[in-house]
Amino acid sequence: MNRIFYILAIAVSFGLALPQAFAGNPDRQGEAGAYELLINPWARSAGLHTMTTSCITGVEAMRLNVAGVGRVDGLQFYGAHSIYLESTGININSFGFATPIGKSGGIGVTIMAMDFGDIPITTTNQPEGTGATFSPTFLNIGVGYSHVFENKVSVGILFRGVSERIADLSASTFAIDAGVQYVTGENDNFKFGISLRNVGGSMQFTGEGLTINRQVPIGSVNYGQAVEQRSAEYELQSQLNIGASYDFLLGTTGRLTLVGNFASNAFSQDQLGGGLEFGFLDILVLRGGYKYEFGSNLENGKEAPLYTGIAAGVTIEVPFKKDNPESGRFGVDYAYRTTKLFGGTHNIGVRLDL
Repeated sequence: MNRIFYILAIAVSFGLALPQAFAGNPDRQGEAGAYELLINPWARSAGLHTMTTSCITGVEAMRLNVAGVGRVDGLQFYGAHSIYLESTGININSFGFATPIGKSGGIGVTIMAMDFGDIPITTTNQPEGTGATFSPTFLNIGVGYSHVFENKVSVGILFRGVSERIADLSASTFAIDAGVQYVTGENDNFKFGISLRNVGGSMQFTGEGLTINRQVPIGSVNYGQAVEQRSAEYELQSQLNIGASYDFLLGTTGRLTLVGNFASNAFSQDQLGGGLEFGFLDILVLRGGYKYEFGSNLENGKEAPLYTGIAAGVTIEVPFKKDNPESGRFGVDYAYRTTKLFGGTHNIGVRLDL
């Protein structure tokens, strides 16, 4: 009865938040900023197109459903590198850790930084370039906590700092994620999850880069004067995820997991998808999924959503001690997501479970 009360209370809380978080519609697409908050740098969940709202755990949970942080078995370190939209020169580096705290809690920290490479500086007088370059810095840091009630219902909250800057311009704000996971079934094989992401303040660029020098004539003399331009504020990419999964146990050696997920975006079309994950002896895991965005024009590549399509991934894990799997594990994850433009996105991660 208690676990039903917890999940209903959280669902009602999310329902009260939705009218404010999702007052927009697809016509508002392009009006929000900080798109990097919707990018998943972690390879395991990326292989299922970031649709594991119901069953994600550990470090990765801080990107999709923070409630999964409390289900980490021990200290976990995860480092990942992503080649975002191959051929664009954009790379993403991420690192995080999660650990149990107390009897039923878990806490974690995650960092994600985007590298855009060196971009040539152009001006109205030198449109071909000045010979100098600049490189934007996109960084976000999250701290999350999750608590598990009766090993069935887990709830979590995460605070994330978001920063975007170049040499003479910057914008920053804070965002909050919240989530819940519910586990049931004879072998805890049915899972349900809800997460609300990127709810926070607006962002606005400020700095010397918005200052221009103008000549102001006073009488017969022109005086130089610095004029500061104001940039427009923009909101964050808020998103609601609702997902479910079911584990089919194949004897003592295998597992087949079916996942499904619905994502409601505040500034774009909603998305629906599903996938399968097959695990063998906790050593080899294969996964794949398909995501569809409502209202998308799949025949026109320039108008089609970037990530409508197929994703796939693989995980290889080995225990530190062959005769004692509980001693810890080392894992390597890889994922590839097709895109309508460019060459897709590659994710690779290295994981230590202690």
